[in-house]
Amino acid sequence: MGIVAGLDSSPDFTRIVVCDADSGAVLRQGYAPHPLDGAEGGRPSDVDPQAWLLSLGEAAGGGLLEGVQAIGVSAQQSALVPLDTQGNTVRPALVGGDKRAQVCAAELVDALGGREAWAQAVGCVPGAAQPVTKLRWLVKNEPDAALRTAMLMQAHDWLVWQLLGRPARRTTDRGEASSTGYWSAVNGAYRPDLVELALGHQALLPDVLGPAEAAGTTPEGLLISAGTGETMAAAFGLGIGLGDAVVSLGASGSVMAVHHEALVDPSGMITSLADATGMHLPVVTTLNAVRALRGSAELLGLPDLETLSDLAMKSTPGAHGLVLLPYLEGERTPALPHVAGTLAGLRRESMRPEHLARAAFEGMLCGLADALDVLRRRGVEVRRIFLLGQAAELPAVQACAPSLLGVQIVVPQPADYAAIGAARQAAWALGASRGTLDPLGVAQGSFDPRQPPAWQGATAQVLEPGEELAVGQAVRQQYTSVRDQTHPGAVRL
Repeated sequence: MGIVAGLDSSPDFTRIVVCDADSGAVLRQGYAPHPLDGAEGGRPSDVDPQAWLLSLGEAAGGGLLEGVQAIGVSAQQSALVPLDTQGNTVRPALVGGDKRAQVCAAELVDALGGREAWAQAVGCVPGAAQPVTKLRWLVKNEPDAALRTAMLMQAHDWLVWQLLGRPARRTTDRGEASSTGYWSAVNGAYRPDLVELALGHQALLPDVLGPAEAAGTTPEGLLISAGTGETMAAAFGLGIGLGDAVVSLGASGSVMAVHHEALVDPSGMITSLADATGMHLPVVTTLNAVRALRGSAELLGLPDLETLSDLAMKSTPGAHGLVLLPYLEGERTPALPHVAGTLAGLRRESMRPEHLARAAFEGMLCGLADALDVLRRRGVEVRRIFLLGQAAELPAVQACAPSLLGVQIVVPQPADYAAIGAARQAAWALGASRGTLDPLGVAQGSFDPRQPPAWQGATAQVLEPGEELAVGQAVRQQYTSVRDQTHPGAVRL
């Protein structure tokens, strides 16, 4: 079918992969950092979107895209780009990691009638990062910019629009739309009333494309697919499907799984996102994952997580009765926003550095197992788990995860999965543009517009619970007992 490209515009850089459209084999790659001003000491909260275009151009230099027939775009989620009636930015983009709008999130929750009202409306409860919350922040802090805001886009929407030459039609996809706070994955429709609730007036919103639809074609004849958010693109690049979950180990943690329907969670613990294939990605997050490991390493005077892992491997499952509830920043799952962490089971024989190190790894993974149980209790089947993040490579994580999470663990080899997912979507859109169905719905020719290309899955290490499963269940029970005694009623079964 030819060659396609996927580009991922993350918060810090643009990465491009050029792939064989039939097999998914990566043929060429490009990379460039965003030229961000004032980024010393952390990422800026306001970014001129032109920085994304500049790094895209640099990453694509040297003839990288020569011969490419279609491009897919993945980008950081929740980066709101407010535009005026002419399509020009009224201010720099408010990026996804911006926490300035925390108070505005609480105001919006109350304005609609509480967490359950939001969960029913759009499948999620507003947080500081979401575009709907940023709109309220704009009204309160930059009212002139809010009044001039006539169109709303996110990073991937804006990049696709620019690549197409700023056509009259603006587009997005289900995945990106589901993270806005004003589009419902349950109903597949916008809630313009929520835009008005946050912004004070209506604004134009991009059309939501289906998974295999193209956003358009450039004047040079290059097909641009619908694109999607980084989370959805990475899931698509990994090739996860029904029965699969992804556990991501960042400073905080997240658990997401592919499901056949959107889940409405009155507690707001589940965020109902849409994926890049027409399915759904319910997500549950924890506030404490690798930050619990780093805190433990600092407490023990260790230089890095690798040393903490080596120390933990000198202990045994259950850490001689030592249990760490890793709620160092409060916790979201379970909903304990104002608590602190707990170290229990202190006895003379357990007060050794290696047991504390082991308890840190077990506590982090048991916390993520609690998040996984939230999905399982709602009927989400989990047969295997993809473990992502730099900490997934640590021996102590790989030793503990299979038995504590209770299923096969897949640790993919590091790769640009969001960019690969964007390229796979481009191949799907290219195939769909050439494929047809007969009156009985049977694909004619080699392209089936209903199915994504069957690219080879990620190269990965596979870990099985095996005989350690019973041991892991005992460790989880030890953790659960401490959790329930310390915070009775926090977990509602």
